[in-house]
Amino acid sequence: MMQKFRLNLWLGIAGIMLTFMFSARNNLWITSLNRALLAFVIWFLAAFVLRWVFSFIMNPDPGGAHQRSAAPGTDTNEARGNLYDVSTPEEDKELMDLLKPESGKGQEGFKPLDPPKLVSTKDPEELAKAVRSLTEK
Repeated sequence: MMQKFRLNLWLGIAGIMLTFMFSARNNLWITSLNRALLAFVIWFLAAFVLRWVFSFIMNPDPGGAHQRSAAPGTDTNEARGNLYDVSTPEEDKELMDLLKPESGKGQEGFKPLDPPKLVSTKDPEELAKAVRSLTEK
């Protein structure tokens, strides 16, 4: 327990030093010292929180150990969601069907795209008058 407290203390001291060094250039020394002390408290408490989070991630609660020992076939509410299957279904047949060339289809060969031609239905003189009237305004 004492080593955990020392770790938090060292992180708090690191917070004091960093904050004081970067704050002393632009502020009065008393303002820098106040900010450094506030940084000590924040870093000290953040170390507690981070250690708790890491211990929670690394060592899940021991109360759940009996739930993991349940057989995979049992359907109890305690064991639900603890086991999962990471195997994927076999897709070999589907892949082989996709790779085989289809017989009877695609035999007529390549046809280039033949888009319809755009033909103007208006008289070119009327279109020119319309463009002129739009450009004059």
